Amino acid sequence: FSLTGKEALTHFPALGPSTNSAQGKVHVKQCDLLKLSRKQKRLCRREPGLADTLRDAIRLGIMECQYQFRSERWNCSLEGRTSLLKRGFKETAFLYAVSSAALTHSLARACSAGRMERCTCDDSPDLENRKAWQWGVCGDNLKYSTKFLKKFLGQKRIGKDLRAKVDIHNTNVGIKAVKNGLKTTCKCHGVSGSCAVRTCWKQLSPFHEIGRLLKLRYDDAVKVFSTTNDAVGHSELAGPQRHSHSPRHSASPCSTDLVYVEDSPSFCRPSKYSLGTAGRICSREGNCDSMCCGRGYNTQSRLVTFSCHCQVQWCCYVECQQCMQEEVVYSCKQ
Repeated sequence: FSLTGKEALTHFPALGPSTNSAQGKVHVKQCDLLKLSRKQKRLCRREPGLADTLRDAIRLGIMECQYQFRSERWNCSLEGRTSLLKRGFKETAFLYAVSSAALTHSLARACSAGRMERCTCDDSPDLENRKAWQWGVCGDNLKYSTKFLKKFLGQKRIGKDLRAKVDIHNTNVGIKAVKNGLKTTCKCHGVSGSCAVRTCWKQLSPFHEIGRLLKLRYDDAVKVFSTTNDAVGHSELAGPQRHSHSPRHSASPCSTDLVYVEDSPSFCRPSKYSLGTAGRICSREGNCDSMCCGRGYNTQSRLVTFSCHCQVQWCCYVECQQCMQEEVVYSCKQ
């Protein structure tokens, strides 16, 4: 399971007020439309509500990736993504991490929202599901989400396969990023707002915060190679020496580090990995020099219309005028 971009463009038929049998057939069809392995499709068919959650997760991951890389040479476009996923670049590492994070996040939220049949709220102490629904404090079920995700993604026998180790490591970085954002939220119940009774539940951070954390991990990603650990007798990931006073020549990456095995292309010119940067909008004071790869940029003026001089009218609407202003746009040359 990874972000190829194809699944997010697939629109599934909505589940209307039909019979359970008809809903079941629609659910199975939704699972078949997703690009999944045979085992994953089998799990999907057994979990009503999962197909919609998977689709939401794919869209969430793609949108966050494109937001985080909106000012970079590689802007997480759908073009070239299939080729990119076959390589061991930093960008591939981010795609694996943001995919697993989006799936973990979406599954936990789907449970608490009642969109999955086999899971409900989180199992916070002293909080019954019935009361949780009544008070609107159903916690995000991260425990179920991570347990199911491990089953869904499967544990490969990777042996000495460096690339497989790297992909699994980056997948786990995404899951950990979601776990680290889990917070306890409390709500008071009592007369006149007193806190005589307090209910607490688990709540995930907004996905933008997780995406921002993973982007920082991308910026500090570690290039790794495979080395044999004589003590345990199997291969491990190893990166550059972290401290000059360390007697070791290499060090294992941290569990929160994104890792990669080969240097990325420049993404300046069209290739099988991206469309290049020609025509991309940039900021003259910010990233034009970097994004345009030294080719320079075009300057264009255009008039834009926007709402202005807005006033609240009695009783309940806002009245605005339409104003126009000149805007200067910079775009990378061919």
